[in-house]
Amino acid sequence: MSTPVLQVALDLLELPRALAIADEAVAGGADWLEVGTPLIKSEGMAAVRALAERFPGREIVADMKVADTGTIEVEMAAKAGATIVCVLADADDTVIEESVRAARLYGVRIMADLINVDDPVARAKRLVDLGVDILNAHVGIDQQMIGRSSVELIERLAGEVMVPLAVAGGLDAATAAEAVDRGAAVVIVGGTIVRSADVEASTRQIVAALASGTRPERKVRSIEEETRALFATVSAPHVTDAMHRQGAMIGVVPLSPGIRMAGPAVTVQTFAGDWAKPVEAIDRARPGDVLVINNDGGTHVAPWGELATISARNRGVAGVVIDGAVRDVDDIRRMGFPLFSRGTCPNAGEPKGFGEINAEIRCAGQAVRPGDWIVGDESGVVVVPRERAYEVARRAVEVRKTEERIREELHRGGTLASVSELLKWEKRRA
Repeated sequence: MSTPVLQVALDLLELPRALAIADEAVAGGADWLEVGTPLIKSEGMAAVRALAERFPGREIVADMKVADTGTIEVEMAAKAGATIVCVLADADDTVIEESVRAARLYGVRIMADLINVDDPVARAKRLVDLGVDILNAHVGIDQQMIGRSSVELIERLAGEVMVPLAVAGGLDAATAAEAVDRGAAVVIVGGTIVRSADVEASTRQIVAALASGTRPERKVRSIEEETRALFATVSAPHVTDAMHRQGAMIGVVPLSPGIRMAGPAVTVQTFAGDWAKPVEAIDRARPGDVLVINNDGGTHVAPWGELATISARNRGVAGVVIDGAVRDVDDIRRMGFPLFSRGTCPNAGEPKGFGEINAEIRCAGQAVRPGDWIVGDESGVVVVPRERAYEVARRAVEVRKTEERIREELHRGGTLASVSELLKWEKRRA
């Protein structure tokens, strides 16, 4: 392959949506079209047939992830119109051999997916010996969420085998170009294209990046910096969706419109308006932290007001959440400071010094530990366990991308029920 090939992975559930997106991707310059595993599981060989009929003469990749019965699965994909069939690289050698034999019989090629293979270099060499045509350096989406890179995997494989290398896993224009620079002949892109509001433009951008051959400069950031940057691009609803509708605080609302915050928690336990520990916690916080205060649920007296807010702003605190009341509301609103509370009350407490800083607390129905990430906007506040913060931030970005594409389809005149094929996917009970 003299020039890099762009393969678009149609990892959707609904065939009509996949066909529409495929039309736009081809208009943008996509070379190969992949009937993704979710689409095959949802629609079966009908999806392969539909793509093959709609795009005659174009490579149609059936991502079957064959793990057994190689002959049967390759045969049915080939007869449905696939020109390349994907098998799992860690399937037994007998499965690979049978898949290759069937491929030769039906005039198709075999791509082996190296997802989750313990020793990808050794397995890649063995697969070449078994007759596999293309090797896919694939890092799956759940692995991507914790920071694993398909670009690093392709670099390990480059030069070790003499068959074309494909690369897949969370690629965008920049990382696609980088993957080609490191040895990829086929670049497989899914979410960046199929979840885009403008599929054609997104495809063109990646095609241009592949054609330029320019390896981009990448700024190295810490995990915390990367996590913060990702959370800055998503909403609180995106975050709770990414956690399977968990983590939302109940009863706390934003004091001002248009506010957003994200940062690690500094936790404060106080009682009945005792504002000593909340004020002390300001000096314990780092820039970008969020103070999370449990006032024992009391809203008859406020442990926080204007002067504490000025102090927090001076310190660079990203926001404050109070399971309790706040006062000096008009002054705080003028500052535009991100503050969330259960209510307001003009009564001030006294600095008695009861409570703790940076112990595990409960706030608005959620357990919060020091360092857990807190994300808030006008929809409310979500708590993200600290050990999952980067992963959840990545997943929230994927939720946002999915919504962007659906929003575009709704703007074209669809309805949410029709776009999502709601009746088909409603949960069935026995």
